[in-house]
Amino acid sequence: MTMEMVSTGGEPGSARTKPLAWLTAPVEPAGDNGFFGPGSVTWKVWGYPTGLSVGFQRAVVIEELDPFLVASVQHTGKVYSQARTRYDHTLAYFATVLFGDTETATKASAVLMKIHAKTGVGIEPVSGLPYEANDPDSQLWIHLTAWHSILYVYEQFGPGPLSDAEENQFWNECAVAAQLQTCDPNKVPRTREGIRAYFEDIRPRLAASEVTQQMMDHLLNARVMYPPLLGKLGPFAWVANKFLRTATIATLPHWQRDLAAIHQSRMADLSVRLLAKPVFWTLSKSGRLQLALLAWLSPMTAPVAAPFLRKVAARDPRTLSPAEAFARWKVQTPAELYAQLHRRTEQHAAE
Repeated sequence: MTMEMVSTGGEPGSARTKPLAWLTAPVEPAGDNGFFGPGSVTWKVWGYPTGLSVGFQRAVVIEELDPFLVASVQHTGKVYSQARTRYDHTLAYFATVLFGDTETATKASAVLMKIHAKTGVGIEPVSGLPYEANDPDSQLWIHLTAWHSILYVYEQFGPGPLSDAEENQFWNECAVAAQLQTCDPNKVPRTREGIRAYFEDIRPRLAASEVTQQMMDHLLNARVMYPPLLGKLGPFAWVANKFLRTATIATLPHWQRDLAAIHQSRMADLSVRLLAKPVFWTLSKSGRLQLALLAWLSPMTAPVAAPFLRKVAARDPRTLSPAEAFARWKVQTPAELYAQLHRRTEQHAAE
């Protein structure tokens, strides 16, 4: 993912630096119920333990098949030099859009776009064509890959397929979340068939160079996300990494595995499917345990997800549409900010 370094809260010395403290520490309620709120399919699917673990890892791995995205990620080098920090910030951003209050989410969206405007531009080396992280089509690829991955893993390792009504609501909510990025929400498919058609249409544009294959393999290594202590726990760290890697690969279609030169036996696919369901079902029974594990792996995400996982009601029970939120908090919409940033780029180029 090109998403980088967006702070969403938490102070040094707070519970976010002490994962086990999240089991009992008081949780600050969100300002409001965000864009989705209790009863939404988004909270149901993204909030299941599969979402911010295997589902998220699957998304960031598949995204690297876009040559323009991989050029942007390779350019900054942070996926290697700051892997844990980058994972922490990226996951926190997604959690903010999904579970955070609308003020925090809209402001985080604007900050992220400004970061992309500075670091996410360049020339893709093979084609010689320019890339831009804020490009609407690039953002749509990131957005749909994430939402599809989260749902797919939920179906494979979680409770199973949604009802027709729930799936319809899920993709409508996906279009709502798209308004926090530059992608056109009208281009977001609203059915499973539409999502499949999107991936078929974009497939000829996907590729896997040696750089891509190296990066995908790197992102499949969960050790790069471990905090220092967990990385020293020997067998436990090895088992956790092996489980996440095997589970993620098991959800990849074989044509993507072939592109990425990733190999895994059918027996491994079957075995991890049998193991993953009870593991995630057990985790789903304790929001406190999920929160403690999340704080260990992604300290910045814990404060955002804490009200949801600990069932702490928001101060304001309302949900807002993105349009209402951008107006209420006096934040430029992604479309407005994108146009403004483009004008600045053109002015600098002319000088």
